[in-house]
Amino acid sequence: MPLSSLISSLPKAELHLHIEGSLEPQLMWDLAKKHAIRLPYASVAQIEAAYQFADLQSFLDVYYAGASVLLDEDDFFKLMWSYLCRCREQNIVHAEIMFDPQAHTGRGISYQTFMPGFIKAIARAEDEWGMSVKLILSFLRHLSEEEAFTTLAQAKPYYRFIEAVGLDSSEKGHPPAKFKNVFARARQLGFKVVAHAGEEGPSDYIWQAIHLLGVDRIDHGVRCLEDPALVSLLRERQIPLTVCPLSNLKLKVIKDMGQHTLFTLLEQDLLVTVNSDDPTYFGGYLNKNFNVLHEALNMDAQQLRKLVSNSFKASFMEDAQKQHWIDKVNAYF
Repeated sequence: MPLSSLISSLPKAELHLHIEGSLEPQLMWDLAKKHAIRLPYASVAQIEAAYQFADLQSFLDVYYAGASVLLDEDDFFKLMWSYLCRCREQNIVHAEIMFDPQAHTGRGISYQTFMPGFIKAIARAEDEWGMSVKLILSFLRHLSEEEAFTTLAQAKPYYRFIEAVGLDSSEKGHPPAKFKNVFARARQLGFKVVAHAGEEGPSDYIWQAIHLLGVDRIDHGVRCLEDPALVSLLRERQIPLTVCPLSNLKLKVIKDMGQHTLFTLLEQDLLVTVNSDDPTYFGGYLNKNFNVLHEALNMDAQQLRKLVSNSFKASFMEDAQKQHWIDKVNAYF
């Protein structure tokens, strides 16, 4: 079986996906028209052309502009449903999806608007094809810890629908240490903990995320290779890294895909996974990320097998459910 066919047919989990970053240009255009919002683009094609970024911040500027079209419950249902349908097409059987409440509450959109939309779409996917989904509430790190505390408190009516809390947005100048108290509170409440670290920020941010935030998983983490002691710790504790190859390329973390260190991380026996991050902005959903690894770095079938198995090992699923899907993956080989 050609590797591209194997990529398509294998069951997979995706663990690093921002739902606001899955907003398709056509849906952005349609929702802007629905709400009479004037976008700084004259067509869907112009929106697509705007997806060229010099760094993380230039991407975030477009990302938050796109979120402005999400106003009512049905908009959030459509956003989530669109991504979940992509999952079905790509044989993603389990997804752990980040959402940014502050990108909406800051515009006057309450939890009572976006959460029911998300929940309805997830329930439909679970009912119609048995998909498994967990939600990760992410704090915007360019805002204050006080605002993060408020965001966590506002989510209380929906705690039972939220698996974990995370930390995303502008990494430079906003170390994990800034949020150590709110993450301590989240752990007290029983949430799993993840954080973006070591993408644009230094390897020290990964240390902080581990020691000060108590993370269960590191989002990105590619700069860990700058510190052999950190690599040893990640290997010893098997702390997962949710790596996003196309995102790293699009945001200039690497100059070309042939320079990506993902397989160096894998060879170090780190628990590395492949994810799409913000797929509509970065040029591809999960299967595209696997395919570019094959094209640029000659990924072979055993490396693919390891990465896909890791996606289940690194997830927040119950152990029996993890093993069920790992057995399914192994059956292909």
